[in-house]
Amino acid sequence: MSVSTSIRPVSGEGRSPLLSDTALLIYIALATVILHQIFGNRYGFNRDELATLEDARHLAWGYPAYPPVTPFFGRLSLELFGPSIRGFRLFANLAQAITVVLTGLMARELGGRRGAQLVAAAAALPFCLGGGQLMMYVAFDCLAWVSAAYFILRLLKSGDPRWWIAIGASIGFGMQSKWTMGFFVLAIVAGVLFTDARRFLRSQWLWIGVALSILIWLPNLLWQAQHHFISLDFLSHIHARDIRQGRTQGFLPEQLQLMGFATPLALAGLYYYFFAREGKRFRMLGWMYVVTLLLFMVAKGRSYYMGPAYPMLYAAGAVWGEGWLATLQRGRAMTIRRVVWAGLAISVISTIAFWMPTAPVNSRWWTISNSMQGDHREEIGWPELVQEVAKIRDSLTPEERAHLGIIGTNYGEAGAINLYGPQYGLPRAISGVNSFWYRGCGDPPPQTVIVIGLSRKYMDESFESCRLAGHTWNQYGVKNEETADHPDIYVCGPPKDGWPKFWDDFRYYG
Repeated sequence: MSVSTSIRPVSGEGRSPLLSDTALLIYIALATVILHQIFGNRYGFNRDELATLEDARHLAWGYPAYPPVTPFFGRLSLELFGPSIRGFRLFANLAQAITVVLTGLMARELGGRRGAQLVAAAAALPFCLGGGQLMMYVAFDCLAWVSAAYFILRLLKSGDPRWWIAIGASIGFGMQSKWTMGFFVLAIVAGVLFTDARRFLRSQWLWIGVALSILIWLPNLLWQAQHHFISLDFLSHIHARDIRQGRTQGFLPEQLQLMGFATPLALAGLYYYFFAREGKRFRMLGWMYVVTLLLFMVAKGRSYYMGPAYPMLYAAGAVWGEGWLATLQRGRAMTIRRVVWAGLAISVISTIAFWMPTAPVNSRWWTISNSMQGDHREEIGWPELVQEVAKIRDSLTPEERAHLGIIGTNYGEAGAINLYGPQYGLPRAISGVNSFWYRGCGDPPPQTVIVIGLSRKYMDESFESCRLAGHTWNQYGVKNEETADHPDIYVCGPPKDGWPKFWDDFRYYG
């Protein structure tokens, strides 16, 4: 809904370029990047980021856990900034910032004035701030979805089929970022078939766009074929885990949490696409949202998977609201505008307060934030873990140190050893999780191993002569997966059945 109180040309004609509508959208987007950079190193690397950072050192066209885009940008960050937390997260910050600009531009393409564009952009800010704070595929996946929606809007508005080239490029980029783009592709197909966009089926540009998307995705597809489509096994395992742990329950109610105070705006957007006369030619975008929602419901997806689908609703809702407010008395319209902006401001402020790394560790604020989401506590204690492993290494005999290996059971442990270990002269960690397994157990394999994260029962069954050697800890006393779930660190001999057999059986997903 627009807060504009006067009629202005959509183009912003007559204004300085520095004060144009697009410039204001860019300023808002840059403000999110600045916020991310200010708080970006408040705690430390997240467990998932440590996996991405390690994969960034081993570039490939695919990995069991994700396509190659996120590790690629991780590698670019490493080359530019070294192992800096702020630098590592910069491209994720920028990707989400671009989605904010595109959301405002979608409102402009739908006919919205400055107020509608700003409201749409503001509605997109919470997911941008939450999804862009870590170097993970969420940021690049969101950019791909919103880019595709923006170019589809341009296609429907102009009728120029050449926009299918940009749409195809966005889809290809999305498939190289996160495989949930496949659900959005099915929704785009449904949107074409269910609306007047069927006319584009006769256009060569649509099929060129399809070919381009496949061409961009092809390297990852070939990697999957060469690795026996390992990612299907990974996704099957992770999906079964999510269902078992209840992470997919409450999908629909959690959509309200995802939208927050922008929920009326999203509903107005759906109304615009399906029922408003002005939205009829853009109805394809309404179907894209509805079909995506239904597909994730049937497939039992995580609720946040829908995050990238909302900007196209926010844009339409802002434009519809702008027109509706124009029909009301001035005083009533102004009251509604203030309520809308207050709600959006609360959503943004609460996101900054509880979903970004702003709270001092162990403060009351931290306790509330930590109860709402579990990401931040998994950013605590990695340097201390590596310090403890180095201390254990130093306690070993010269013979044990001569052929030493370190097993990190999860990718956080292995990634932390490989990131912080060189300053202590530690060997690189080995692990059976995800892409770490492909890197093997060393040549020659170790005869003594420091083991983090395995159960005592498993180690007694698998290794020679295990003994407790230390415990994980962190300087804040924060309870997280490392300190609460598997705090013991052991020193063991080689596998009882030999390294080749042990390594064949040690492969797993996480």
